[in-house]
Amino acid sequence: MPRTLCSALALCLFAAPLSAETLIVSNPDASGDGSFQAALEAAGASHGASTIVIALDDTRIATDTGLTYQGPSPLTIYGNGLILSSEANVTLFSVTDPGILSLHDMELVGPGGFSLGARGDIEGPAGKGIFLDVAEDADGTIALRLTGVQVRDVAGHGIHISDCTLADECGGGEGGEGDGSVASILVDMYGVEIANVGQGSFDADGLRVDERGIGDITLTGMYVNVARVGADGIELDEGQEGDVTVDLIHANFTENGDYCDPAVLEAFLPDVQEGEFDQGQMAVADLPQPGAGIPDPSCIELDLDTYADGSVEAFEYAIDMDDGLDLDEGGPGDIVASFTIGEMIGNFDEGYDFDEAGPGDIDVVFTGIIGNGNTDDAIKLSEEGPGSVYVTATAIEASSNGGVGVVAEEEDGGDLLMVIVGSATAGNDGGELGIEAVQDDDGEGRVHVIDTEVADGIETDGVTLDAD
Repeated sequence: MPRTLCSALALCLFAAPLSAETLIVSNPDASGDGSFQAALEAAGASHGASTIVIALDDTRIATDTGLTYQGPSPLTIYGNGLILSSEANVTLFSVTDPGILSLHDMELVGPGGFSLGARGDIEGPAGKGIFLDVAEDADGTIALRLTGVQVRDVAGHGIHISDCTLADECGGGEGGEGDGSVASILVDMYGVEIANVGQGSFDADGLRVDERGIGDITLTGMYVNVARVGADGIELDEGQEGDVTVDLIHANFTENGDYCDPAVLEAFLPDVQEGEFDQGQMAVADLPQPGAGIPDPSCIELDLDTYADGSVEAFEYAIDMDDGLDLDEGGPGDIVASFTIGEMIGNFDEGYDFDEAGPGDIDVVFTGIIGNGNTDDAIKLSEEGPGSVYVTATAIEASSNGGVGVVAEEEDGGDLLMVIVGSATAGNDGGELGIEAVQDDDGEGRVHVIDTEVADGIETDGVTLDAD
């Protein structure tokens, strides 16, 4: 079919071509002939790869309902500075069943003004910036490629990729709830900013990938900034079989994880927030309860241990804050990651937080990373299954974190090897602990600290320490 040609001022009429090539958007309206939505519908109806080019005098498109694309064909969008915005709490761009989606040079902007205290102003689900829904029968690799893209001021996830039958109920962490396709997911970002999102809903991340089939998650990026996200800046959640692979260069995470604002929630915590009991002494129903009228009860988490008879052994209430970067692998598979030159500053729980719960290793390299002022550990790696932990840190700085500077734990059969070179830690854990390594079960544990200044101490358990 011949290429569709339109000037920036003309109206393009998009029929439903059998094989679209390039579609030109020249109408700034949210729908109608020549509009962005019409181009998306034409691309979805084609049987081949499509390209959409935004050619507008005014590069802002406002939408009350959000735009949608549905179809398996690859789609590339050149925004040319487009600002896709809404004053309503909606998902700005929803994509169903894509193969490859590439977005270039565009902003997606919600109404902003969301907070825990303003949660009651939201009607319906929290809107997202980009929502990519993977089909249940998808295979191969589903790819999202972003270049020069900004996502900001939406109530929910900035970017959400769901390969999970439970969609938003899939949940984070390593639980592995829900099923998914056999496809793998690839996210590639260059010059991307995600800011001030996730402040209108519990557990809404900057970038969230839920993968519940046998596929992998791969994230690559350069010059990525993630700031002021309500939950995790980035969360990759591989709940069944598959690897999580990350390679980030110049990626910064700043002040993420504060939707559950302690200044609002502390008044609702019980007067007694923790306790330990003999068997039969305390029933779960008799535990102290948070106060009535909590803006979002999900923010108050209860850590509860019980005896075999169901009585309480120990409990602790806490406010659920979130991390800068959270990687979870809950089934057979590895976490393999590399971070080069980046900052992890002022996040409200851990900075880098990696959990591998099934058979598989954690293998991470940090080079030129600064992790300062996070509420908990700057770097935390936890392997709970039969796998090993390998961490190499060169020229890193970890200081003034509420938890440990760098901590690695291996709780089952497997080895732990940590090498820290030319680095510095100071003022972590109240000045008590800069580096911690724990090997709880069978396996070899070794820590090598070379040309590194540790002003706040090193603690090991089941591990041989070699420090110069």
